[in-house]
Amino acid sequence: MSTVADKLAKKSSSKTSAKQVRLRLVYIDFWSAVKLSFLGAIAIAVVTVVSFIVVYLVVQTTGLIAEADKFFGSFTDGSILLSDFVSFPQVLAFSAVVAILNLVVVTVLGAVVAGIYNLAVKVTGGLLVGFTSN
Repeated sequence: MSTVADKLAKKSSSKTSAKQVRLRLVYIDFWSAVKLSFLGAIAIAVVTVVSFIVVYLVVQTTGLIAEADKFFGSFTDGSILLSDFVSFPQVLAFSAVVAILNLVVVTVLGAVVAGIYNLAVKVTGGLLVGFTSN
């Protein structure tokens, strides 16, 4: 008696001929590149904000800011303290500004790279990519 599993095993063991296709990438759509680079920049912005917060919390927990206050206080008579300039709201605001600037730069850079590639295709002929079907 043949079971369903035996029939599936026979089907999967038969080899199908893999068809190979070689295509040339000759154009990158400008708006697709902008949208993709924007999504990548959002991911980088989230990582930037989270990493700034984690580093601040580690530095605060280890007491490094208090030690730096003692160090600066020893030769400035306590008038300048690092803790006045480095607090959680200030770190959060700075990380947000860096993330927003990074978002703009990465998005514009993605658009510029797409434009440069589209211009370079006229000289090089494009990128040759191979595909197979299983």
